[in-house]
Amino acid sequence: MRMPARQRCHAALAGLVTLATAAVLSVATTAPATAADTWNEVGSDRADPLTESQGLTSVEIPAGSPNRYTGIGTIPSSVSSRGWNHVGDPDASYNGYYIEPYQSDSGSSKMFRVQAPGGGWSEYVHALSAGEALNNSFATVAPSGTWMVSGEYGTMSRLLVFPTPGVNPSTSPSANLPQASTINLDHAVRDVQGCDFVTATQLLCSSDDPAGTLFGITKPLLQVDLSGEPGSADVSGHVTALRQLPLRSSCSGTFEAEGIDYDRRTGTLRVIVVSPGFCVLTDSKTYRFTRG
Repeated sequence: MRMPARQRCHAALAGLVTLATAAVLSVATTAPATAADTWNEVGSDRADPLTESQGLTSVEIPAGSPNRYTGIGTIPSSVSSRGWNHVGDPDASYNGYYIEPYQSDSGSSKMFRVQAPGGGWSEYVHALSAGEALNNSFATVAPSGTWMVSGEYGTMSRLLVFPTPGVNPSTSPSANLPQASTINLDHAVRDVQGCDFVTATQLLCSSDDPAGTLFGITKPLLQVDLSGEPGSADVSGHVTALRQLPLRSSCSGTFEAEGIDYDRRTGTLRVIVVSPGFCVLTDSKTYRFTRG
């Protein structure tokens, strides 16, 4: 059974930080953007391999809050010691609730760790539905705040909708967090690492697809247009591949597309791309885009 990419990334990071092996010196370059591309790269920042390699989100409340990131170095020992040793791409609601998605190596549940605006933390556990994958790649809160979308790794034709833990009054840390509905996609997606709402009915998603057989490009930036706002009833989603994410490094090998964030205040889209080999330590990037 193929190891999930988050596990592979975590193992590679731990080994590289410990051993600091020699760099591979050839250069990988990105393929040209497709004609459908409307998001233009405007800059980048180094992504720290321990604390900024899994996901990111902009935070609106309190005002002036810094962007938040996740990585293997951000998982508290009190959380990892209970088996929640993989963190995905987080999100923050517009009213100040911050949510991190967690998974374990085995079991029948996944967890969402929530920080309330006042600073307190709570955990909401979801028992897997029939046929649901164990991995917990991301969480993104709908603009209304009441509903949250999450995703499974692998080749999928759906996204999952939950009541937003801590925000939706139906949720409680002492009760199972149930799946509320499904977003049924009209085109299969592969290895989606993160999604974020641009509008109430549009998502942008980062795909770590290594094959490129679904859309003709590897590591695509995807747009999902919904038939309605997600909630307690199923909706459909129309999937479009907009462009390939940047794949630039001083090392050659396999890149990994990670989390994604859209900041409505500035119109800036950010996506983490982890570099291959030794260069995971030196030139992994958070790329910035604006709509063309």
